Amino acid sequence: MERRLAAVLAADVVGYTRLMGADEAGTLARLKALRGEVIDPEIAAHNGRLVKLMGDGALVEFASVVDAVACAVAIQREMAARDEDMPEDRRITFRIGINLGDVIVDGDDIYGDGVNIAARLEGLAEPGGICVSRTVFNHVKGKVDFGFDDLGEQEVKNIPEPVRIFKVLLDAPAAEHTAAPAPAAKRSLRWPLAAAGLVALVIVAGLALWQRPWEPREEPASVEAMAFPLPDRPSIAVLPFINMSDDPNQDYFADGMTEDLITDLSKLSGLFVIARNSSFSYKGQQVKVRQVAEELGVRYVLEGSVRRAGDQVRINAQLIDATTGGHLWAERYDGTLADIFALQDRVTEKIVSALAVKLTIEDRKALENSVRPLNLDAYEYVLRGRAKLAQANRQATIEARKLFEKAIEADPKYARAYVNLGLLHYHEWRYWGVDRDRNMARALELAREAITLADASAGAHVLLALVLQFRGEHEAADREADRVLSIRGLQAETLGNLGGYLWRAVRYREVVDILERAIRLDPLHTPDWLMWLGHSYLRLELSETATAVLERAVKRAPDYVAVHLYLAMSYAMLDRMEEARTQMNEVLRINPKFSIEAYVRYAGRNFRYRGALDRDAEIMARIGFPAQSRK
Repeated sequence: MERRLAAVLAADVVGYTRLMGADEAGTLARLKALRGEVIDPEIAAHNGRLVKLMGDGALVEFASVVDAVACAVAIQREMAARDEDMPEDRRITFRIGINLGDVIVDGDDIYGDGVNIAARLEGLAEPGGICVSRTVFNHVKGKVDFGFDDLGEQEVKNIPEPVRIFKVLLDAPAAEHTAAPAPAAKRSLRWPLAAAGLVALVIVAGLALWQRPWEPREEPASVEAMAFPLPDRPSIAVLPFINMSDDPNQDYFADGMTEDLITDLSKLSGLFVIARNSSFSYKGQQVKVRQVAEELGVRYVLEGSVRRAGDQVRINAQLIDATTGGHLWAERYDGTLADIFALQDRVTEKIVSALAVKLTIEDRKALENSVRPLNLDAYEYVLRGRAKLAQANRQATIEARKLFEKAIEADPKYARAYVNLGLLHYHEWRYWGVDRDRNMARALELAREAITLADASAGAHVLLALVLQFRGEHEAADREADRVLSIRGLQAETLGNLGGYLWRAVRYREVVDILERAIRLDPLHTPDWLMWLGHSYLRLELSETATAVLERAVKRAPDYVAVHLYLAMSYAMLDRMEEARTQMNEVLRINPKFSIEAYVRYAGRNFRYRGALDRDAEIMARIGFPAQSRK
């Protein structure tokens, strides 16, 4: 294996997919002309060697780092001059990155960190710009007639040490380079999305996606090692977008962007989208795409970042095929806060296009009917409120309530704000035990208002069903639950809440259908779902299936009384009495005051039909549970 020191130039066409979509034949013809008239002549004039050339980019090797930088500058200056009179949406613009480093030689090809860093630098360059590494800057300073701007150190994907980056100032003389480094950008635990991968689209009997051979690839995931079988349609996990802003308090904004993308993608019948809860379990962790894909059972992973400065927003996104480790596309989207929903729509459209998902009429209607606020302050209040709720403590809940109330004040027609505030009041009396009557009434009022504003809001109908159920208005509650079942694109959280409702309504066959779907969408779900599902299987006299589900639940939540209780009952139904009594002892260990009488009294508030409780009581008595609570 031969190694050598080389100056490596990596370049790609900005917005290549958009250009090809607008004018496929014309774009290919112009790129061919550019190669013959600009790229090849400049490479030859600067003693470079074209290593690889694909539809939208090139990899070039130089023996001289000065030649490499001079070639890049010549190309960018010529490109700017040629496209000066061209409409902006038709201009062909390059990004270029240059690194000086050790490369591995394999025939005519080159690999290694020297190449990888050049590729990452290219992704950091602005359209029409050039970024170089510190080693390049040190070798060329004082030898060229243009200046540099020190962008500081940045951590780039698959490179263990931060890379010091310099921007070439194409129109500034050499003396005007920045003397002091700029503050380092916030470092990502996974990668800075601006250094996104290199993607090419090439026409071969139609438009197909290609991976550039020099692009650093992820370690492929093993389909056989996946925790779940791959679905029969494209499956994707959207990892939490990284907050690249200088202000760490902007995390809520990046999280909100991620959640909105998951919500929109979930509406598409041709896609299988992992739920927010499971995707966000990886937040702040240094994880590999392979790990995510194998743990969640998906083929594609979307990574992203958001940088917000005042009203300016930059979104970077990268879609990876985990089974090959290849990058399908990587794009940067710039706009203002007022454009935020349009930017989200562009990312969604890009995913749909890359995965060749065919949108039905119903899919398009669902996307068009997405609940968007009229006031951006309301949107921010909701995002910040949901971030507070994620902290799962009493004080954060109080702060979240105030934020949701501000959202409604800012936009009285924003249904999402009403649903979030209504769920908060529901949880206040259900789980915190606070002011039951007032919170129940407020949750009911907010649910009805949300439905008036957005009848297609599944979350609003589930909330209303839950409140009516606990008020004893069962027929009205069932109507709301049935309305939810008629809404397309239900997310895992909604399915889980609906599953709990159906379980208490003794609609066990529907519980099984709903919760099996929810659990597959959200593999890292709450143990409640397994408890409701296992008990439903038990009530359907599918004891072996119930046992398998409840054994999983016990592993997930070893101190959860209900899962030990129902597992004891499932063992008893299989005549495995010794194991049933072992589980009974676990119940009494966790709650020494547990008794059949206490269970019937407590569960009677939830279950609609007394007959279901009587069957449970008979099984518990056979196992040996105490009839009365110990004093």
